[in-house]
Amino acid sequence: MRNWRRRSRPIPKVADTVLLERLALVREQDRRRQLKGQHSALFKRTEKQESQFDAVNGSARHVLAYGGSRSGKTFGFCEIVAERALQAPNSRHLIARLHNIDVRQSVMLDTWPKMMALAFPDVECVINKSDQFATFPNGSEVWFGGLDDKDRVEKILGKEFATIYVNESSQVAYETILTLRTRLAQSCTTAHGDRLPLKMLYDLNPTGRGHWSYREFVELVNPVDGRAINPESRAHIVLNPADNPHLPQEYLDELDELPDRQRQRFRDGKYLSEVPGALWSLTERDAEDGRKIPGIDQLRVHVMPAFKRVVIGVDPSGSDGTGGDIQGIVVVGLGVDDHAYVIADRSCRLSPEGWARTVAKAGEDFGADKVVAEKNYGGAMVESVLRAADLNMPVKLVNATRGKHIRAEPIGALYEQGRVHHIGAFSDLEEQMTMTTTTGYQGGGSPDRMDALVWALTELMLGKSRSYDLSTL
Repeated sequence: MRNWRRRSRPIPKVADTVLLERLALVREQDRRRQLKGQHSALFKRTEKQESQFDAVNGSARHVLAYGGSRSGKTFGFCEIVAERALQAPNSRHLIARLHNIDVRQSVMLDTWPKMMALAFPDVECVINKSDQFATFPNGSEVWFGGLDDKDRVEKILGKEFATIYVNESSQVAYETILTLRTRLAQSCTTAHGDRLPLKMLYDLNPTGRGHWSYREFVELVNPVDGRAINPESRAHIVLNPADNPHLPQEYLDELDELPDRQRQRFRDGKYLSEVPGALWSLTERDAEDGRKIPGIDQLRVHVMPAFKRVVIGVDPSGSDGTGGDIQGIVVVGLGVDDHAYVIADRSCRLSPEGWARTVAKAGEDFGADKVVAEKNYGGAMVESVLRAADLNMPVKLVNATRGKHIRAEPIGALYEQGRVHHIGAFSDLEEQMTMTTTTGYQGGGSPDRMDALVWALTELMLGKSRSYDLSTL
């Protein structure tokens, strides 16, 4: 009969027991540290993310992080939002992006969980995927919202926040930024009884220098009227792919192979002073023959002249107001000096009935005598909604048979001749203008504002075709 010898577990040594107890204590201390809004001792920011953190904890209320792609901007700001939420019980914070599908897929379901797993692995964070918000044990909430979804925007505007982070803000119109700032209003205190300062954060891959972010954070001027901004209220930091040690070399090699303009934007993180082949520029530039071509800034005026005519250009979109592109609505007047003056940008994202009322209101406000509207999204629809809005002026429907940039070239020539002026500043419109080149539009989305401007100026300065009055239909 075989003898079995029982194998007993080795008795742990006293030193091993003490070590295990110490490790448990260290882990518990780290967990408590995380619950107070300090990242895990095992997590380490990149050098640039440390600078990003310092900028947010400085005196500036508004902080912009711009630079090349995959540089860690989004991760850094997500970590900062989580820290602030954990520091202040029952506080509320918002992470917004233009399109809801993007903030949901790229941030809420991707970057945010990865950040929590690395920086706050011991903090329970429950994500409500239906209403798109995360909750922490201290009662704080982090909301994720798209700015193209009417119902979600209404939910957002019905709340106040201690932090608002606008991801990929190059896609977001300045008027939307201003609206979001009215919701940066939640007064809350940290667990230590200190007031949590309100902060609004922005990140982007830079576009042209006409963008509102460059004017506000780099030039430190108000994008609308050019007034100086208190430099203590703004801070910006540049993060580029080369600053992110976690990127594979192959990715950096791919960025090196990009065409010059894309390389400057996505690798070097530079705002472009002028997009190659741009039809418009904010600043003066030299023509090939040595002539000085005035920029939009040189042609800008601040006094409303007398007008012979006022026209509203309209670029309808297929949107029902809950998403999609905005409707371009731009008001232009013909002065008694036969120069054209851009008076107002009333572009919006509304239902057909809503944007038609906006057109009618602009007509009343500025005494317009005609509306010029593109009919490609449905001539019958454009007619009917304008008629329903009690529009008391003739309407000319135009058919876009050529590309937007081709239609824009004759209008660009009028600016070169110094015959078009902007009354004040129109940041979103001017951004689209300076991103329009001889080969096409180089910005994100559709240049709806620019197209509306082109229709109005074509009618005032170049067009002599017939129109008809809806009131006679």
